[in-house]
Amino acid sequence: MDRDYYLGLIKSRMGEKRYIHSVNVSKSAVELAKRYGADVEKAELAGILHDCCKEISRDEMLQIITNGGIILDATEKNSSKLWHAIAGSVYIRDELGINDEDIINAVRYHTTGREGMSLLEKVIFVADFIGAERDYEDVDIMRKKAFENLEDAMLYGLRFTIMNLSQKELTIHINAVECYNEILNKRSCLNDSL
Repeated sequence: MDRDYYLGLIKSRMGEKRYIHSVNVSKSAVELAKRYGADVEKAELAGILHDCCKEISRDEMLQIITNGGIILDATEKNSSKLWHAIAGSVYIRDELGINDEDIINAVRYHTTGREGMSLLEKVIFVADFIGAERDYEDVDIMRKKAFENLEDAMLYGLRFTIMNLSQKELTIHINAVECYNEILNKRSCLNDSL
């Protein structure tokens, strides 16, 4: 991986604040990958690129999504905040030539999560919550959970997202709900077997 090339690329596509966030997510992803045994190079790259389409226009995002053969579901159509992740996954595949499905999926599902996430996908999902510049209420709790148990951190992040969206009366993507339920169901099965 040519780290400097990808850092230069994203720097040209976003403002300083988003660039710093992307660098911080990449650093957190590397730390989490080392902690949990994910591929460190892939984690670094996915962290750098996860928001590569965040600051392009909505029209550009939709064009990338359409050109990539993606058909948005009803929730995605009405939740433009999800578009950057979908567009980003298409952009890194089609424009940057990254054909590693794990990296592509880590970018695509870093906002919603999904059922059956890979370790790398989970690392990027959590790293996005804990970058050094993050300062939301309870970020310290999330950071602590991130290095104690990745799935605890996933649940905390998903709960935060689901509660925030429901309080604002915004749609919640089914992927987030299924991811949340999958983690809880897996724990229930483990508890039942004890």
